[in-house]
Amino acid sequence: MQITVMLLVAYFSGSLSGAVIFSKILHVRNPSDYGSHNPGATNMLRVNGILPALCVLIFDMLKGLIPVYISYRLGISPFFLGIIAIGACLGHIFPCFFHFRGGKGVATALGSMVMIGFDFSGLFMATWLIVVCVTGYASVGAIVSFLLAPLFVWFIKPELTMPVAMLSCLIIVRHSSNIQRLIKGEEPKVIRKKRD
Repeated sequence: MQITVMLLVAYFSGSLSGAVIFSKILHVRNPSDYGSHNPGATNMLRVNGILPALCVLIFDMLKGLIPVYISYRLGISPFFLGIIAIGACLGHIFPCFFHFRGGKGVATALGSMVMIGFDFSGLFMATWLIVVCVTGYASVGAIVSFLLAPLFVWFIKPELTMPVAMLSCLIIVRHSSNIQRLIKGEEPKVIRKKRD
């Protein structure tokens, strides 16, 4: 019963769109209507700048972290913590409050994994940052980071490898359209060099 309730809490929490909420609070453009039309922190950065994007990033991480943290405190097993994290990400990807059109789930997934520890979070975020700085693509940073996440967690807390791997698979599959655009050379960059 606890697992079912927390799964529902996670989904409804994930369905709250930080991009939509903060575009109204800060009186800026709704990223769902501009750029890539993705209601996430990366598109918010492209459309409205750093501060709105940071607000969305923190909000989207919290809606993954809070349900997983509550579930952890309730003594729910690691496997089902992973299922609850996936529930939060599915809420972000298919939000019931916004016609089931959501984002990629990267920040929400990261938020749900923060409890693994600062060592894991540091490795994950450093990987993302390095890849983005080298390639200029936020999507490549996300894909590489989530590909490596199960390996990172295997060294830190091996009992959480399976739920992290499940979560990583969901996020990578969600980036299939980005992968297609990368192959075609049509993926927009978040960091552009002068020669670009």
